[in-house]
Amino acid sequence: MDHHAESCHSLRRLEESIEPIRSHLVAHPIYGELRGIQDLRWFMENHVFAVWDFMVLLKALQRQLTCVDPVWRPVGSPCIRRLINEIVLGEESDLDADGNAISHFEMYLDAMREVQASTDSIERFIQLLSNGASVNNAFEEANVPEPAQGFVKTTFAILNSGSLPAIAAAFTFGREDLIPEMFQSVLSEINRQGSATGRFRFYLARHIELDGDCHSGLARQMMTGICQSDQDWKLAEEAACRSLIARQELWSRVLEGFPTPSA
Repeated sequence: MDHHAESCHSLRRLEESIEPIRSHLVAHPIYGELRGIQDLRWFMENHVFAVWDFMVLLKALQRQLTCVDPVWRPVGSPCIRRLINEIVLGEESDLDADGNAISHFEMYLDAMREVQASTDSIERFIQLLSNGASVNNAFEEANVPEPAQGFVKTTFAILNSGSLPAIAAAFTFGREDLIPEMFQSVLSEINRQGSATGRFRFYLARHIELDGDCHSGLARQMMTGICQSDQDWKLAEEAACRSLIARQELWSRVLEGFPTPSA
């Protein structure tokens, strides 16, 4: 079996291993419990931190897989460079509903403002980090919701491991592969209610389109290029499971905080 065939086999084996956790997460009850605007605001005030640390994961991959040094040189595989830069282009410099260039994080903030969800915590958090605060200190000073804190801490634990296979797996299986089905469930519930959430619906639909049709496939190709040994795939599987479990815990804790009582 050649290296490409071995990598594809290892990828399928990883996907089979995480499928029970993934399926459970895709069927999480939170999607059907978004019963009112207050629920949606609480959801977004927590979820925006996952939108932000998605970009942290992405830029960490870009730093490791491409050259961002002042003196440029070709780094790594040209194919992988192209894959990661295509994802960065779509996530950091997409077009909004009005045709304006914008990152998906900024698009999400616009959607939060549309439904009058508070952006105070996330904006204060970003400002504190920009001023040199640690993530943990910024959590406290910005009054970041507890569910979001737990999720971001898991992401940073994976980042701080320094393992490229682990970081790539958290990105691929904890985000890009998962988002289309997960966001489709949220979008379906919002559409069913007929809420005035045009910007959020656009954000969700855009992610479903990009991640379902393009980015998840690119991320899988990236995984087969990064993982070169059984140990790499083992680290990738562990990080994928850890990321999915963190998302499960995030949704469960956000659901517990919904202000609208269940029927």
